[in-house]
Amino acid sequence: MINTTPARHCKLGVLAATFALSLGLGIMPSPAAQGTVEEQVMPSAQSASETLSAKQQAIPLIAAAMARSDMPRLNAVLNQGLDAGLTISEVKEVLVQLYAYTGFPRSLNALAELMKVVEERNRRGIQDAPGREPSGIIPTGNELLVVGKANQTHIAGAPVQGPLFDFAPIINQYLQAHLFGAIFERDNLDWQSRELATVGALAATPGVEAQLRSHMAASMRVGLTESQLRQLIQVLADHGDTDAAKRAREALDTQLAGATRQP
Repeated sequence: MINTTPARHCKLGVLAATFALSLGLGIMPSPAAQGTVEEQVMPSAQSASETLSAKQQAIPLIAAAMARSDMPRLNAVLNQGLDAGLTISEVKEVLVQLYAYTGFPRSLNALAELMKVVEERNRRGIQDAPGREPSGIIPTGNELLVVGKANQTHIAGAPVQGPLFDFAPIINQYLQAHLFGAIFERDNLDWQSRELATVGALAATPGVEAQLRSHMAASMRVGLTESQLRQLIQVLADHGDTDAAKRAREALDTQLAGATRQP
């Protein structure tokens, strides 16, 4: 995915790194990274589009329902996503990844709901595409840490450091080895879809506005456009998630205004 975000990221690229576990305090890109961010390229490049596909529109709705533990709503949007062509593997991956943002209990409950939905659809004669498992071998040990740090740097826009990670350095090792390594190396879900899921979950969660703003920047780094993010906001609003849509709109507007002010 090609880095398409404005040059603002050389100074504020660290904000995107906060999305990892909604930490987001006191992170700064290293001085050596200044001026090099625009040269960084994401893996699995996708062509830019001005609209979200039906599959992409379903992802933030699934994530928002999961984040609120709204099982009836989650049941409905899981069906919507599968009807739109999401594979079972892709939906499972969304729900697995989001444990890092919403917690294991919500992830486990959502996966149980997906299992129920798939079984119900099977009984009605609907055979959903299973999708595929990750194609590569996930590295382990120090190699996993190296890969995860590289993925984190791509998404953050610069190497991540700062007072928070000086205070608790182990948390960044966990982020790099597990979230950005073990999870983001799983190629059965592209990075744009992962960001759509994260934005949906954070938008539905009060009190994490700083992390939501950082994910708007991260979303554009992995190739999503402003128009697509505006559409995501409208999709949330159209499905009755007015508070989530408001938080997402404010986050995007703030991120874009900050980008405009940068020289």
